[in-house]
Amino acid sequence: MTVLSVSAARDLIQSALIGSGLAQHHAPYFTEAILDTELSGLEGHGFYWLDYYCRHLRSGKVDGTAKPQVTALTPSSFRVDARHGFAHPAIEAGFERLIPAAKAQGIAAMGVFNSYNAATLGFHTGRLAQAGLFAIGATNAVPTVAPVGGNRPIIGTNPISYAVPAPGGQIAFLVDQSATAVAWTAIRRAADLGRPIPLGWALDAAGQPTTDAEAGLSGSMAPAGGVKGFSIGLLVEVLCAALAGGNLGVDQGSFSANDGKPIDNGQFFIAINPQGFSGGGFDATIQRLVASITEQAGARLPNSRREANKARLAREGLEIDAPLLTRLQAFA
Repeated sequence: MTVLSVSAARDLIQSALIGSGLAQHHAPYFTEAILDTELSGLEGHGFYWLDYYCRHLRSGKVDGTAKPQVTALTPSSFRVDARHGFAHPAIEAGFERLIPAAKAQGIAAMGVFNSYNAATLGFHTGRLAQAGLFAIGATNAVPTVAPVGGNRPIIGTNPISYAVPAPGGQIAFLVDQSATAVAWTAIRRAADLGRPIPLGWALDAAGQPTTDAEAGLSGSMAPAGGVKGFSIGLLVEVLCAALAGGNLGVDQGSFSANDGKPIDNGQFFIAINPQGFSGGGFDATIQRLVASITEQAGARLPNSRREANKARLAREGLEIDAPLLTRLQAFA
């Protein structure tokens, strides 16, 4: 393993993306999202996926120069065409309209289509919370989850996230979770390393629980909480495909194959100005809610582990295995 400082990691990420064909003006937001993910300790979601991003840029699977097109439907609703480019530039462009609209109108929403893997969804909702807005976000994905009682995947891990603002551009707490028991990357990495997975993570092609990672990838990921997790994933599919105009999971291109074929999934965001709705009592209520959790020994707020990781890893540096580092340096 090699340890990179935060500055060196940022330079590596940005250089690899631009060297693979990402337009330079799209790089800052995307780079910070990947770096934030790695600093959060989300192993397998930062440097690991950067390798895929660079390969997909070079194969033409994603257009690194695409200019997102933002269309205002009303003063508080927007459609963003990612134009077969990365989700990050499209989300960034949409937020430039969404944030002032939510502050002026009280609530605003936007859908993104013809898009790509949005990566860590909480990074995006966190940006809205830092702007003083209560944020809800969702993104759909390729099918990996069968309906309860079935064995053919219909929806993806389909994460949903919400972020709660605090005074001074801070985040009170943030939730970012998939509709599945674990992230797809956890099973993919176990398969790559030849390791078993715990029961409860996945089902084989016959719909039976399995500890074989490869069998899980060929079968179905287990929804979190059974039918409840599948229902949340179904909600995300409605928001991101039916409402935003992204492809249904079954119609999307592969998230991992280096085949040159666009993914064209969707994202959906809702931003709410909390002060008006609450009559000015939002911050005080959130402070009481947070205190009722943190005052209990052993309890923690959602996202507190990620925040602790950021502080620790900013000091200690970020580990990356040598072969992956060599591949990323070659893209730069």
